[in-house]
Amino acid sequence: MIIDFIRVFFAIFVVMDSLGNLPIFLSFMKSTPKQQRIKMSRETVFVAGLILFLFLFFGLVILDFFSIDVASFKIAGGLILLIFGLKLVMGLKPLEERAKTYKSAVIPLATPLITGPGVITTIIIFVDQFGLWITLIASVLNLFVTYFFLSRVERLYDFLGKQGSDALSKIMGLILTAIAVGFIRQGWGS
Repeated sequence: MIIDFIRVFFAIFVVMDSLGNLPIFLSFMKSTPKQQRIKMSRETVFVAGLILFLFLFFGLVILDFFSIDVASFKIAGGLILLIFGLKLVMGLKPLEERAKTYKSAVIPLATPLITGPGVITTIIIFVDQFGLWITLIASVLNLFVTYFFLSRVERLYDFLGKQGSDALSKIMGLILTAIAVGFIRQGWGS
């Protein structure tokens, strides 16, 4: 059970890519005063959490409503995660560029950057595979980690720098690609 929790926690952490998204977070928050930045971080994680919990609790119900079996969803979700993983490895950032066009940072940071299609897919598959409680606890902890990163974005980015952040993002992308292939294989084998 502890191994499952660790596996779920780190998979969600990789898909959220909070460290790799530091430059985007910083671009939204660098000219904001510290109190406003903390408030915006709180609001962003709150909105991301609402979206995450919606699919955590009702994702399997939604699949059932549309008569989608979990095996098919694993293949489709694995393909989506594969695309995101390859995007990270190759340094492509189309969602991030589109997110910069928003006037308020809360929505583009909350979704698609924190709780986007990759996280939603991962959450639904993990609820089916590992159960609600392990996935719920791992998700809540990841939201806390994301809040920590958002509220300290300048210090973290100063420490890592652009190259460090990009390198971590590429490593996370490679791991995400491997997770995606695993989902596809599981779905295909079911």
